[in-house]
Amino acid sequence: MPVKKITCTCGQGLGSSFLVEMNVKKVLKKLGLDNIEVDHQPTSDISKGSADLYVIAADLYDSVNQLGDTVVLTNIVSLPELEEKLTAYLNEKGML
Repeated sequence: MPVKKITCTCGQGLGSSFLVEMNVKKVLKKLGLDNIEVDHQPTSDISKGSADLYVIAADLYDSVNQLGDTVVLTNIVSLPELEEKLTAYLNEKGML
């Protein structure tokens, strides 16, 4: 199943998830996947099925792991870590 929507999430849905959203968009553009919707929200506002993939910091993983596929970041400001993990996930889904 192709990924159509990625939600980046954090505790408040403000600064850190917005930063991750911008970085996800950079990685997707680099990979030539501009057709995937990307947004950011607080963990309290997301629900199962609201996205195909959730990108989240490791310390908040327990709050979304039951909602679906996740990319868990140890360092949310690390573009190389995000690129590595997102690329691996998209490869696994057959999108690259």
